[in-house]
Amino acid sequence: MGENGVRKQYLQVESQTRVYGDMAIDMQHQGSKCYDDDGRLKRTGTVWTASAHIITAVIGSGVLSLAFAIGQLGWVAGPTVMVLFSFVTYYTSTLLSDCYRSGDPLTGKRNYTYVDAVRANMSEFNVRLCGWLQYAGLVGVAIGYTIASSISMMAIKRSNCFHETRGKNPCHVSSNPYMIMFGITEIVLSQIPDFDQIWWLSFLAAVMSFTYSSIGLGMGIGKVAVNGTIKGSMTGISIGAMTHAGPITAMQKVWRTFQAMGDIAFAYSYSIVLIEIQDSLKSPPSEAKTMRKATMISVTVTTIFYMLCGCMGYAAFGDQAPGNLLTGFGFYNPYWLLDIANAAIVVHLVGAYQVYCQPLFAFVEKYAVRKWPKSWFINHEFELRVPFYSKSFSLNLFRLVWRTSFVCMTTLIAMLFPFFNGVVGILGAFGFWPLTVYFPVEMYISHMHIPKWSTKWVCLRALSLACLVISMLAATGSVAGMIFEMKAAYRPFHTNY
Repeated sequence: MGENGVRKQYLQVESQTRVYGDMAIDMQHQGSKCYDDDGRLKRTGTVWTASAHIITAVIGSGVLSLAFAIGQLGWVAGPTVMVLFSFVTYYTSTLLSDCYRSGDPLTGKRNYTYVDAVRANMSEFNVRLCGWLQYAGLVGVAIGYTIASSISMMAIKRSNCFHETRGKNPCHVSSNPYMIMFGITEIVLSQIPDFDQIWWLSFLAAVMSFTYSSIGLGMGIGKVAVNGTIKGSMTGISIGAMTHAGPITAMQKVWRTFQAMGDIAFAYSYSIVLIEIQDSLKSPPSEAKTMRKATMISVTVTTIFYMLCGCMGYAAFGDQAPGNLLTGFGFYNPYWLLDIANAAIVVHLVGAYQVYCQPLFAFVEKYAVRKWPKSWFINHEFELRVPFYSKSFSLNLFRLVWRTSFVCMTTLIAMLFPFFNGVVGILGAFGFWPLTVYFPVEMYISHMHIPKWSTKWVCLRALSLACLVISMLAATGSVAGMIFEMKAAYRPFHTNY
């Protein structure tokens, strides 16, 4: 090849290099628009998506137990405790949201999960403790939601049976088939890979929560109007009042009062998924700023709904306020409206189950990838075409087996211990102090370098101590309540209503 030929080839290569270089620069520029500062796909969450996630997580089955809770506490202590829990939840949630990033609130290192936030601010012992508490709480919530959904499905079945037979058939129904139906639905939905891909399910669940809460509120108002009086007392259920387990003794009154605190605590428990929700938000503004707004909106809305539903339920039923508000209306007309409310509960709980369990799914799967990075079973993704849908669905064998096993386990435990109020109270009691108060307070003190024995330090520690005492009392009452339920009528896997 002559000199001219070599020179020509050189110019061609240089031209191609320049073209490809420009393309690389353009791709890099394009990539910056598609990826966040940590190299992950750009987050798109807003105040409204975060609010929907929170409302989905908060206004869950817990709202149905609030009439019962206020019934144990009375007109004075009931609403007061509810407002106090809402304030504590909001305040500690703002503390926790400030710990999403380490250092600068806009550019600092992200903490993708609750446990990551603890790891960035506390000792390794606290990391392990938090992990066990958080994920045990998520398992418990899955069990509680399985029980609650079966109760609502049974209520629909019994309502229709009652009206078809004109009250001649007691219409006893087993909860087991309905728990299995709920479990099968969750097995399918749990194959959705990531938390940010279930935003549509959260919006649907949030709408459903307002639907059944509004129906419960409306029927409570209607029953008060029919009664012509507001039932209840200043101190709650009276000693000697009859329940399905017999008359209330003085000791049971104490236990039920403590259990009511646990029920209210459960109704406000969403801190265990707060960081995961915050990790779906876009910035700027800072994720903490957006999360504070979303928390304010969500807690305000839920507290108003809680107050209305709980108080109107107690006003309607008094000492006989049921553990599940909607079941207290029996099978009276309009029974179809109660069917709609119970169906809305089921749809909501289907979505709420996923909101709570996705962080646990992700934790186990990330651990498996780190432990066995070369495993085909764990890492290989199958792309499946979905009919009438433009995008393909990614199926992973490990995800399929692990998530299916998890749903089966929670369904089995729910069938074994189908006590709605007892489970709700225990979950709220054991999860409220450590996850909603203790860890956010301790992380915030460390993150903000608050001086020891300063006024703010003392106030934060006093808040944590007070909530610890309340949680211990609530846990004691909830365990005692479940023991009473088991003594009254309990046969494993043979629960009929």
